[in-house]
Amino acid sequence: MRVGFAGLGRMGAHMASNLVAAGHDVTVWNRTPGKARALADRTGCAVADSPAALTEASEVVVTMLADDLSSEAVHLSEDGLFAGGGARVFVEMGTMSPDHIAALAEAAPAGCTVIDAPVSGATQAAEEAQLLIMAGCTEAEAVPLMPLFDAMGRATICLGAIGAGAVMKLVVNSLIHGINQTLAEAMTLAEAAGIASEAAFDVIENSAAAAPMLKYRRPLYLDEAAHDVTFTVALARKDMQVTSALAERLGTAMPQGRVTLDRLLRAEAEGYGARDMASILQFMRKDRT
Repeated sequence: MRVGFAGLGRMGAHMASNLVAAGHDVTVWNRTPGKARALADRTGCAVADSPAALTEASEVVVTMLADDLSSEAVHLSEDGLFAGGGARVFVEMGTMSPDHIAALAEAAPAGCTVIDAPVSGATQAAEEAQLLIMAGCTEAEAVPLMPLFDAMGRATICLGAIGAGAVMKLVVNSLIHGINQTLAEAMTLAEAAGIASEAAFDVIENSAAAAPMLKYRRPLYLDEAAHDVTFTVALARKDMQVTSALAERLGTAMPQGRVTLDRLLRAEAEGYGARDMASILQFMRKDRT
């Protein structure tokens, strides 16, 4: 399949590489051209010089962008994805608000389809094609896209309607960020009582409170500085702000989510924004009295 891929960040570069490895004819575009050229040199994929040109070279365009504003710019600018002919299906796999997904569907050229298909999994899962894909479409609508989804993920769950994928991604991430905050509090408590960090983590990881993210993020919790950033505090804050706004619009109480958002806002204000979300443990340690 001729696939266009826009957004070659920590996740997107791995996802695009896996599409190439699966035998698809991949063309890429990135706001920072050097990343697109580096991927082309490494994988043999083609490079488009604009989002519109990416659409023209593709049957399906996949985007993995950071937020609503970046997605809006890439899709709707003068030389954006929607300005090009060619591709008739646009799959947004980044973490977006459901309102933005609805706006993209409304703005799409006649005869074109927008599908939200955000993913769950960190950079290692992206590299190993082990992502969970949450698709805002029916199973029938997903059938033509399954060769792409199977090349990037371990499972695809179809949620029936546009925007449902975006909602479920926010639901999952609100749980992840809540676990991140609670882990930081629990570890700080154990350390304050004189229990070594590694021993405390051993117990948590083998207890009923264990979650997969704790296992694969353990190295970052225990020695954040020695490992590459996988998901920043700033992105976590963005997720929780979008989630909080959605909950308010739907009339759903999220008291735990509000606490998580408050902590992320405070950490970002104190210079933690570009650090990995695991740095919330360090943020909590410094406030220990």
